[in-house]
Amino acid sequence: MIKARRKIGLHLLAKSSFWLIFLIGALLFGVRWTKGTGYMDFYAVLVKPILPGTAQREWIKEGEKIEQKIRIKLLEDDNNRLRKALSLKSFNADQRISAAVIARSSRNWWQKLEINKGAKDGVTAGQTVIGPGGLVGIVDSSTILTSRVRLLTDPGHQIGAWISRIKQHGILTGMGTNRPKLIFLNKNSLAQIGDAVTTSPASTILPPNLTIGIVRFVDAKALPSPYAIVQLTASPEAIDWVQVLKNNDSK
Repeated sequence: MIKARRKIGLHLLAKSSFWLIFLIGALLFGVRWTKGTGYMDFYAVLVKPILPGTAQREWIKEGEKIEQKIRIKLLEDDNNRLRKALSLKSFNADQRISAAVIARSSRNWWQKLEINKGAKDGVTAGQTVIGPGGLVGIVDSSTILTSRVRLLTDPGHQIGAWISRIKQHGILTGMGTNRPKLIFLNKNSLAQIGDAVTTSPASTILPPNLTIGIVRFVDAKALPSPYAIVQLTASPEAIDWVQVLKNNDSK
């Protein structure tokens, strides 16, 4: 009798093991066949009670709002800075001579350009030349009908520059590329990327407060003095017309 019961028990155990193994195999096959989607749904149901509640969602929303406010503030600051940098000082019509760029040499692309106005129109050496966006260069020489302009990007060309935010002067030096170097006179430079660069308010050679460009790189530890790389707001490679200022008076 006992042996018979044991035999029945072993039979039931074997049968139960078979179905258990079958169910596990079917489950594994289903997970593989559905690529785990069913398992993920089941997992989602299990963890739903412990997911962040209303309070946590409010914290997340508040964090997102703060991040958006910071981004908007940064964009507004950048926009105001660029607007200030791009606003050219207004000159009366009789103080300006409009001229077209008529020639540029591929060998000295960043050094000089030729314009179609000369001594006949009142253009003389030393006059300031501006373009869309700001200062371009200085008249280097003129003939009766044409003039040659020395660009700010001409290697070795130097002018005084000013960063209003930190009240510091510097020497803008052409490097033969579209980004001249601004060498600071103060060894403790506080310049930052995004600072507006203009002509010096104390300049006697150029009109003061003319837009030059925006600081794009700063090396505050450079020796013998810190420097910055400036992106000109009047792109010299894209200029096709300019205006020559007849005098250096600021009005």
